[in-house]
Amino acid sequence: MGRKFTVPYGLYLAKGFVNPFLAEQTGFSDEDLELLFTALENAFQFDQSAARPAGSMNARKLIIFKHDSKLGSAPSHKLFERVTVDRPDKTNPPRAFSDYTVTLDREAIPDGIEIIERL
Repeated sequence: MGRKFTVPYGLYLAKGFVNPFLAEQTGFSDEDLELLFTALENAFQFDQSAARPAGSMNARKLIIFKHDSKLGSAPSHKLFERVTVDRPDKTNPPRAFSDYTVTLDREAIPDGIEIIERL
């Protein structure tokens, strides 16, 4: 029998955006955007296996920056830099989401950006 190595806990950070000009060309609507957010929230709900028991993989936080202009109110990289993920106790390996802190620097968000947090 071979040995199987597992990572007891892993936290992934994903970033993305919706291009409003392509969305307009393809007919992508606010309803489609809401469906995307719901899909991200529930992506692993029914994706269980022996290696990934129920509830072991899930999205923990969804931070949405909604611009009031198609051209954007701030560059995406500047907004992404306002979100930080840290592990305060680096002496022990992480075993849960509570071992991390996710911080959003709201003070540095420019006017014209609405922040929506989900999950």
